[in-house]
Amino acid sequence: MVMWMIEQLSAVLDARAGYVLACASLASLAVAIAVDKAIPAEHVQEFTLDNGLQVVVIPDHRAPVVTQMIWYKVGAADEPPGSSGIAHFLEHLMFKGTERIPSGQFSKIIAKNGGEDNAFTNHDVTAYFQCVAKDRLPMVMEMEADRMANLRLTEDDVKTERDVILEERRSRVDNDPGSILQEQMMAALYANHPYGIPIIGWEHEIRELDRDDALTYYRRFYAPENAILIVGGDVEPEEVKKLAEQTFGKLKPHGPVSVRQRPKEPEHFAPVTVTLQDPRAGRTTVQRYYLSPSYTTAEPGEAEAIDLLMRIAASGSVSRIYKHLVIEQKKAANAGGWYSDTGLDSGRLGLYAIAADGVEAEDLEKGIDEVIEDLRTNGVTQEELDRARAAQLAEFVYTKDSVARLVRHYGWRLATGMILKDVEAWPDRLQRVTTDDIRDAARKFLTDKNSVTGILLVAPDQTSRMDKQPVQTPSGRKS
Repeated sequence: MVMWMIEQLSAVLDARAGYVLACASLASLAVAIAVDKAIPAEHVQEFTLDNGLQVVVIPDHRAPVVTQMIWYKVGAADEPPGSSGIAHFLEHLMFKGTERIPSGQFSKIIAKNGGEDNAFTNHDVTAYFQCVAKDRLPMVMEMEADRMANLRLTEDDVKTERDVILEERRSRVDNDPGSILQEQMMAALYANHPYGIPIIGWEHEIRELDRDDALTYYRRFYAPENAILIVGGDVEPEEVKKLAEQTFGKLKPHGPVSVRQRPKEPEHFAPVTVTLQDPRAGRTTVQRYYLSPSYTTAEPGEAEAIDLLMRIAASGSVSRIYKHLVIEQKKAANAGGWYSDTGLDSGRLGLYAIAADGVEAEDLEKGIDEVIEDLRTNGVTQEELDRARAAQLAEFVYTKDSVARLVRHYGWRLATGMILKDVEAWPDRLQRVTTDDIRDAARKFLTDKNSVTGILLVAPDQTSRMDKQPVQTPSGRKS
């Protein structure tokens, strides 16, 4: 049937459209069919426990394993002023223990049972997950429910883990010029919204975090009505519901969990440039961030158009920015970009270029501007759209081929404001994007006044400490 549909499509293609366009169209059709076939026979199901916990079940019986993830609808952007890093700090402390599980034994118990576990913190969510054999699901569900309500912390636990986080910040941020620049760019991009505060926290505020800070934050946000439990793998919905009621269902809701109270970002009127000189920088680099809507905040169809716009503009060696700066002009050793699309309050577009030998930052910035202006003025071709859509849908097929990735895919969307039917309708919405939609998205969101440009320069070793500091200046570029 699939081959017949492809042959029929080939028969009606206008020969003048060219071989490349035909291949792109065929690829789009083939991937669309694959996406449809990739939907599990057992439909994803959801239900809510009496205490408010939302549960989502994704059956997949190809292997006798399961992935469990608990998503708390709270992240670094919900921290009290002056306590940056407390969300990430608590994530670490959640592995310390309860009355039932000795301190430091949580992950060891998972490992002894042949499983893997970990966690992560974002501006909007905090998530914990375990991948185990099917028969270990009752155990890990009981353990996760236990630490949702019964975390126990000693002063030594807090002191030790605070030192760990300070060292993590030193190694990942303070010793990496690129990370320093990105941190400063985020602070410039968000003048008022807490997305401008680093998830790991500012060093001087991390040093002041204590046991009371951690427990206060824990008691405020770690509640069943503020969480989503997602279980994927060799399970049935009724089986998961019974286990969830026996474990998480015993926990009492906290009542009205404190709602997210975040300041809004004001309108921006001018672009900003952040420059960092550092002797540790390997090459001159130019980055550009733009404020944009996320899938949660975008108007219908906008996020899908931005998704495809950024794939055409900045994803891989066939992207506009790579071809323009690396292949054609030979100004960059590498170039690309991304769309950060899961924010509860906003999204972010990113572009970057790493200089080739002897190329100045001004040349890279000019090249990026040329790519942006071309997208805004001329839009994209149908061929580019077909190729980008086929690639995007192919990635979705690969996501469905992994239980862990699928669980994460649903978790991100649901924990940041989407509902189940919106998540599942995404491939159909992507199919409806047109070249006009992409051109309109470029004109609306790739605007200078909503941008921050970051420039990383290689400084001589004798550069003073003052010279190494990032400097923010208004840019002379026009919207």
